[in-house]
Amino acid sequence: MPTPQPIKLLGLCGSLRKASNSLAVIRTLAESLPGHIHMPLFPLHDIPPYNADLDGDLCPDEVRKLKQAIGDCQGLVLCSPEYNYGISGVLKNALDWASRPSMNSPLKGKPALIMTSSPSFAGGVRAQVQIRETLTACLSRPLNRAQVVVNHANDKVKDGKLTDQPSIDFMLAAIDDLVAEIRLVEGA
Repeated sequence: MPTPQPIKLLGLCGSLRKASNSLAVIRTLAESLPGHIHMPLFPLHDIPPYNADLDGDLCPDEVRKLKQAIGDCQGLVLCSPEYNYGISGVLKNALDWASRPSMNSPLKGKPALIMTSSPSFAGGVRAQVQIRETLTACLSRPLNRAQVVVNHANDKVKDGKLTDQPSIDFMLAAIDDLVAEIRLVEGA
């Protein structure tokens, strides 16, 4: 059997908290990936609030690094909490920065897997709609598949790790779908 081609993903977490369930979920996924798939996480802590006056040559260094990381990866994995039925401000801000220049950003054509986590029963599913809309507006390729949600996350995250194996298995199946989308884009 041939060795699978390496895949480079980029993980973005929509929460800044050290003990964030979303961070635990995406870290656990990164650690569970097969050896040919690499997914570093890009921290969003130092991304300033979006300011169109700083687009172009005045773009902050940390934003340049984010755009470069997105441009260098083959696909994105976003994991976010749901705040007030919607996308986290941290993730929305990062996507706003990355969406520049309009119609030619590093997000354009980029396959993306959306995941959410929440202590609630719904698992953050309402935030997924807004994340999908934002990615679509940026000309990304959010996956069309069953939504990846980790509900009751407070019960499934222990010591900074997602411990619910069915959730991990479902996320890994979603990664398989993301890799298939990447192969489709790259083969085109």
